[in-house]
Amino acid sequence: MRVSMWSYADSPIGPLGLATDADGVVVACAFDGVGPGLERTVQRAWPQAELVAGDPVEAVVEALDSYFSGRRNALQTVAWRVPGEDFQTRVWRELAQVPVGTTITYGEMAKRAGEPGAAQAAGVALNRNPIPLILPCHRVVGHDGAMVGFGGGVERKSWLLAHEGALLI
Repeated sequence: MRVSMWSYADSPIGPLGLATDADGVVVACAFDGVGPGLERTVQRAWPQAELVAGDPVEAVVEALDSYFSGRRNALQTVAWRVPGEDFQTRVWRELAQVPVGTTITYGEMAKRAGEPGAAQAAGVALNRNPIPLILPCHRVVGHDGAMVGFGGGVERKSWLLAHEGALLI
């Protein structure tokens, strides 16, 4: 699989690095722009991928622009593809169903993925999410509502939740 890596620099949460396949489907996202983080994410998810510099995918850029401009559900239109083991895949599919403006706990995520009591395993699956903004792992919080477990940092997680109306700052 050939994976094009490109940057979305105008984000209010810092530069984003994105990787898309030949069909323009998002396969990876990183919070450090196009750099080592994005490369590691792509290689972990798609070990056989050929990485190349690419041009931004217009539909993805439009969705990101709309999202950051206030159309909170705009990222739901972005096509994505992720590989994963059975439980990971179930967690990621359930994650895609968490509505904008809401949060759930790791325990609830595990329950939705069919493994009640596997909150820690759900956290591991979320940590391996290769497209953390597109698959909104920022919407998953600790059992007490704590801002924990986000690879982009607590500041970005809080910003994203406030932007979506799930958190008042």
